[in-house]
Amino acid sequence: MEKIKNFLSKEWLETKTLLQGMPSVTMALFVISVIGMNLLANKSIDTHVSWLALDAGMLLSWLSFLTMDITVKRFGPKASIKLSFVAAFLNLFLALILFAASEIPGSWGESFVEEGGELINTALNNTFAGTWYVVLGSTVAFLSSSIVNNLLNWALGKALKHSNFGTFAIRSYVSTLVGQFVDNFLFALIVSLNFFGWNIVQCVTCSLTGMLFELLCEVIFSPIGYKISKDWERDGIGEKYLLLTQQGVAQEA
Repeated sequence: MEKIKNFLSKEWLETKTLLQGMPSVTMALFVISVIGMNLLANKSIDTHVSWLALDAGMLLSWLSFLTMDITVKRFGPKASIKLSFVAAFLNLFLALILFAASEIPGSWGESFVEEGGELINTALNNTFAGTWYVVLGSTVAFLSSSIVNNLLNWALGKALKHSNFGTFAIRSYVSTLVGQFVDNFLFALIVSLNFFGWNIVQCVTCSLTGMLFELLCEVIFSPIGYKISKDWERDGIGEKYLLLTQQGVAQEA
């Protein structure tokens, strides 16, 4: 029992120190991207191709992965995974607030029209409430893919050793490819296949197409991500967390 108490106390101290050391704007963008991509996942994109199905969540999911790649480089995979769980918790918290808002009697502004107002109001309530399977599917897919992305990114960084834009790009592109496919495919299997009427071919093509689109976004914005990571190193961002975790590793050794 004492060991469990000490472990939880250590993890809480590390998490608190991590949140204190994480730049606020970066953390805010990370949380916004997680919440936004889960809301946008409710909308399917009409591609006019029967075998290709996409959802609008792909417009923001790249930002989540770029943020994780920057965090892994500076803070390590454990820190990035912890922040993913924090973002997922905040997303669930907002989902509960939106659900409560949808249950409160009243009308959304867009429903004040001459015809179909009640139908529009119901549709908006259902969208913002976030049906349970969308929330469940997006949470499981995001947390699973974040673990894969963060650990793979870190492992590639260890293998490549050199710290320059080339190695940052390789570890980011490869981990994004794998992580995004895991994210897209798990969500498609849990939600789209069972509730949106997609077939398995659409699930696979959506996962691959979304993966490639998000990789393209990563390629475009990775120079900015690399500059941010170098600025963090130069300015000593997260130094307190790094010293704390290094001390913990030393004590365990």
